[in-house]
Amino acid sequence: MTVRRVVPNLRSEAVEENRRFYGLLGLEEVMNLGWIVTLAPPAGGTAQVSVMTEDRTAPVVPDLSVEVDDVDAAYALVRDSGAEIVHPLQDEEWGVRRFFVRDPDGRVVNVLSHR
Repeated sequence: MTVRRVVPNLRSEAVEENRRFYGLLGLEEVMNLGWIVTLAPPAGGTAQVSVMTEDRTAPVVPDLSVEVDDVDAAYALVRDSGAEIVHPLQDEEWGVRRFFVRDPDGRVVNVLSHR
């Protein structure tokens, strides 16, 4: 399994204000689903930050997203380790397959692959 990118998720009701603030640091909108906006440098790359008001299909807003090349393999490893699965493995309508797991300090990690 290979990690493709790691993205911090910031829970906020001030999405537009955050978009403007991070724009001052050179980030621009690369995705907007209404409840989540992802910002990245205009040249691309894996440096990104997401601002979320909620998570559309999960019970909590994750603290961090980790994109992997094989989410099914990651799910099997995490499940077999006994870690707490917060949101089950499923395909989402916006083109990802994902699950949430709680890390040892209680943070929720969104593990995903793009389909």
